[in-house]
Amino acid sequence: MPRERLDEPGLGLTGTTWTRVSPKLVWTELITTVVIGVVVTAGCVLIGIVSGGFGRTAGAVWLSIAIVVFVIAGITAALTPRRVRAIGYALRDDDLVLRRGLMWQRFTAVPYGRMQLVDVNRGPLDRVLGMSELKFVTAAASTNVRIPGIPFVDADDLRDRLVELAESRRAGL
Repeated sequence: MPRERLDEPGLGLTGTTWTRVSPKLVWTELITTVVIGVVVTAGCVLIGIVSGGFGRTAGAVWLSIAIVVFVIAGITAALTPRRVRAIGYALRDDDLVLRRGLMWQRFTAVPYGRMQLVDVNRGPLDRVLGMSELKFVTAAASTNVRIPGIPFVDADDLRDRLVELAESRRAGL
């Protein structure tokens, strides 16, 4: 897995070595974006045709919505490679830090002692590309911390390492 150093002043992450997710995640994200964009666009066009065609006001509105959906899907697809490169994680002494986002960067720290479950998910497209997703259940009531695009072997090793760290930290509580 590619590693890089990233200095984020003011976040306490100076000198942190980040591990990036697999570049194959781009394909999963692109396929998902294109499929959803095509289905929603086709649905809007179909509704426009059923509602009287595009010569009428209702049909023209649905055609406009279809065009907007198509443009948004195209922009999302174009930004997908950069968005995937922005995802990374770092194992620090006391916690796991996850980063993601382009314009609105998000840094999430999950203390090892708060981890209750590390779940490995593999969807059909992920299995074809040899990737997994790690999802964390913590002591918090609601959490949605996940790391997508981890290679199979790395995911199992990372899960085992995090479970070991979580058990050792909880034993000290």
